[in-house]
Amino acid sequence: MSQALANARYAAKFRQVVHETLGIQLAENKDRMIEGRLRPRLVALGLEDVSDYFRFLFDDAGLDGELPHLSELITTNKTDFFREKAHFGFLWDRIIPGALAARPGARVTFKCWSAAASTGAEAWSAAMILEEARGQSPELDWSVLGTDISQRVLATARRAIYPEAEMIPVPSALRDRFTMVGQDAHGAPLRRIVPELRQRVRFQEMNLMDRSFQVDRNLDVIFLRNVLIYFDPPTQARVIGLAASHLRPGGYLLVGHAESMIVRQPDLVQVAPAVFKRSGPGGASL
Repeated sequence: MSQALANARYAAKFRQVVHETLGIQLAENKDRMIEGRLRPRLVALGLEDVSDYFRFLFDDAGLDGELPHLSELITTNKTDFFREKAHFGFLWDRIIPGALAARPGARVTFKCWSAAASTGAEAWSAAMILEEARGQSPELDWSVLGTDISQRVLATARRAIYPEAEMIPVPSALRDRFTMVGQDAHGAPLRRIVPELRQRVRFQEMNLMDRSFQVDRNLDVIFLRNVLIYFDPPTQARVIGLAASHLRPGGYLLVGHAESMIVRQPDLVQVAPAVFKRSGPGGASL
């Protein structure tokens, strides 16, 4: 077999592995992007080019030991505090008051899942809103779970320390109340999430390609935003359906604004831009 044919075969196999393990479709015209993403790994392994890496991956090392590195290199971990602010307004204005009104006078357990948590900005943004609400309604007993496939970004999320510049989108009142000021070794300003929030938020590794999700049932809110666009339609439908099964009747699924047309789950009714409510007893209307 010629070198060119061998490389093409390896590249096709690599795209298949990425699709099967990470759910991400890599088109053939993305080979240059793939090479760029893999470059740090080639340097770490002392390999000359991508062909050497493919041989290492499929002929020498085996996939199991290399998959954690692949997930770090191939997945996109773009995130911001209070990204798509309307969702957090909806959480404050509609979802939390609705949960409190449904269980008047009683302790209200409220569970939120950030399903593609990355470095934690989404989970911490939700936590700030929920703790602010608890200040007005002490019966609100909330918790947030953040999951991601990348251990590297989860380490950042758990540490809960961010450059000052990353906190700019956080409303100033929430930033002042829920973060502590510090600096790094070079004197650059940092912010850390306060202990009161860190006690109620946890992070764990999870792959959305798993056949089952190790997540609580009867969730009130799932943030599944800006990750579905990387999946093919069958994978999108499977992930949405499995995630929705973890919502309580009347619970909410929030997706990215570019992903609204993807959601076609029969028991999910759109109630706001990129916001879907699980139907069931009392779950069909706002």
